[in-house]
Amino acid sequence: MRVVEIGKLLLNISAMAVDSSPQRISRLTPLEAVLASVARIEPVTSRACSLPSAQGRVLAADVTAAKLPPQPVALRDGFAVAASAVADASSYAPVPLAPAPPRVDAGALMPFGTDAVLPLDAVAFHGERAEAIAVIAPGEGVLAAGGDASPQTILRRAGAYLRASDIAVMTAAGIADVSVREPRIRIACGGAAKTPLVQAGVDMLARAVAAAGGTVFETDSTPERVYESLGQSRAHAGFIVGGTGSGRGDASVRTLAKFGRVETHGVAISPGETAALGFVSERPVLLIPGRLDSALAIWLLIGRHVTARLSGGHVVDAPQMLPLKRKVVSTIGLTELVPVRFEQAGGDIVADPLASGYLSFETLTGSDGWIVVPPDSEGFAAGTQVAVRPWP
Repeated sequence: MRVVEIGKLLLNISAMAVDSSPQRISRLTPLEAVLASVARIEPVTSRACSLPSAQGRVLAADVTAAKLPPQPVALRDGFAVAASAVADASSYAPVPLAPAPPRVDAGALMPFGTDAVLPLDAVAFHGERAEAIAVIAPGEGVLAAGGDASPQTILRRAGAYLRASDIAVMTAAGIADVSVREPRIRIACGGAAKTPLVQAGVDMLARAVAAAGGTVFETDSTPERVYESLGQSRAHAGFIVGGTGSGRGDASVRTLAKFGRVETHGVAISPGETAALGFVSERPVLLIPGRLDSALAIWLLIGRHVTARLSGGHVVDAPQMLPLKRKVVSTIGLTELVPVRFEQAGGDIVADPLASGYLSFETLTGSDGWIVVPPDSEGFAAGTQVAVRPWP
């Protein structure tokens, strides 16, 4: 064999040895540093959206209203009157009303010269003669002009999530279209085999992204196809589940490095230490461990922040402050997610910590929410007030 051929063979063997070497985590990056990288992600381009289709999306611009209603309207069924005309009325001293007051239904415009709506039983009729038998204050039973919204009132601000109640209000206000941001996120299995465990993580992420205002497509895709979509701007982000560790066949991090850049491999959180964050054409890629508890933790601590940045919104937490039933021990330097269960204790509700590190199926389904132990803490003592957040 010639020297040149031997040299090429040795180079090929060397490359195979490098490719087959396990992925290694050189250090764990603090969660705060990872979220600082996430904060640099640019929101996606906004688009116009019909109001009925906008529920669950994030607004890209403030939604404002005109003066509503433009004129005073009745808030209830009754009789439109001038309050000053019936100021002394009572059942013992009825006040004659001539002519008889006009009948109005809820939502009707108030007749000129009237400023209140008497209830139906507050006017007595004797043939064609009408009498008021109760007093009423000016404005009672009436929605003043601009009572729903003054001109240029902001009904919902940019960055806010559109709820069903928002859609109802905006429909009533005559708004037909809004501007939204809708990040398109592709999710794929990154491991050598798509196990039921990894598939459960993929499905969970798809539901969570949709609930956060994003659009998921092609969850059966491959990492390579995801990265091609990112490079061609057909997707705004990629979530790859599995293949982040040092096991045989784990190659998610190396694959990302071939198509883009790996910014972080290894995050100081538990569970989910082997997660990675990178970029392809400046579009974010989150590599998520295949273990279900780790996938859930990465979504809660990082993934939903990525989705929020892309949509131009923010993560809204509404934690419930509860005292701990028992102490929680944690490792300095790690951000730790701990499931808790609600329990009654002396008439009060307390949070009972269930596990740390690995979170079993039983632990996840048996818990009511989760808490975070920050990296600078060794844990919480019993009785400490903690912020309990609900599971997605």
